[in-house]
Amino acid sequence: MLVGVPKEIKVLEHRVGLTPASVREVVHHGHQAIVERDAGQGIGASDDDYARAGATIAATASEVWAKAQMIVKVKEPQAAERAMLKPGQLLFTYLHLAPDPGQTKDLVASGAVCIAYETVTSPSGGLPLLAPMSEVAGRMAVQAGAHYLEKAHGGKGILLGGVPGVEPARVVVLGGGVVGTHAITMALGLEADVWVIDRNTEALRRLWAQFGPALNTVFSTRDAIEKHVAAADLVIGGVLVPGASAPKLVSRELIGRMERGSVVVDVAIDQGGCFETSRATTHAEPVFAVDGVIHYCVANMPGGVPRTSTYALNNATLPFVLALADKGWKEALADDAHLRAGLNVAMGKVTCRPVAEAQGVPFVEAAALVA
Repeated sequence: MLVGVPKEIKVLEHRVGLTPASVREVVHHGHQAIVERDAGQGIGASDDDYARAGATIAATASEVWAKAQMIVKVKEPQAAERAMLKPGQLLFTYLHLAPDPGQTKDLVASGAVCIAYETVTSPSGGLPLLAPMSEVAGRMAVQAGAHYLEKAHGGKGILLGGVPGVEPARVVVLGGGVVGTHAITMALGLEADVWVIDRNTEALRRLWAQFGPALNTVFSTRDAIEKHVAAADLVIGGVLVPGASAPKLVSRELIGRMERGSVVVDVAIDQGGCFETSRATTHAEPVFAVDGVIHYCVANMPGGVPRTSTYALNNATLPFVLALADKGWKEALADDAHLRAGLNVAMGKVTCRPVAEAQGVPFVEAAALVA
């Protein structure tokens, strides 16, 4: 199979679908790779590095999209990229389709086979291709929150950990999953006063066992969210419903009750966001204010640390890339129900139920297309 790696074109997105080491593995398996010029520049990988790994270097993105049988990316294809998709071409990347009907429509019209990293599952019920970026984003959320709490950046002027004799910042984390766990790790490490809210009591028990009494755990109710968000200096939204739009847990009215200069970081923005006031931002213009509350809603947060993110992502995606290349998508998906869960659109059909329900479009079981 000819595997293509185009350069990412989302604003200030410096990650890349495959590292040189991953390309070498693809070639070792008997496949070919075509990589767009400067695709790895953001992670410090040169065209020579890719050439030594066995790749052909393409001068333009259009050459990669025209020739490759499988495209491996990081972010969802932008409109110009979707226009280059071909019937039967395999696309393997993050898609986040539920809040993006325009993208869904284009992918359906293309006739391509589109597998989304974020809905591939694991035997334990986790999301192994989403987890690495959730780990990065959870940690970055605290860094971003601390930055924008500084007075020079519009915040209250609060140090997360305080100092002797001065209380620390109050950090509220919505969701105790992968994002939440890593945000808690960072916030406690900076000695903030940290509260986590989750509706899963088993998750709360796990977090209590992991972090001990330094972490305050709260069962999620409307009253709990209203009470703790209104009193917070920093709120991190890390809730996730796999494949579906994120629930709106914090209303505009509640944002209005927060103290001016407080910060919210919406890690769920790729799936539409969990704050009613959220809208996607970029690394070029990462924040906006609503009622004096700073909103950080960058839709590709891990792109800010592309070296860490790309290598972490490739550790998780490479086995699936090799399976798809070695077997072809139908056999690979037939053999692996967890990879099959990643199929979102194929041959003009929507095959992810949460996406179909979110957008009110017909749904077809992935297994039916594989068969």
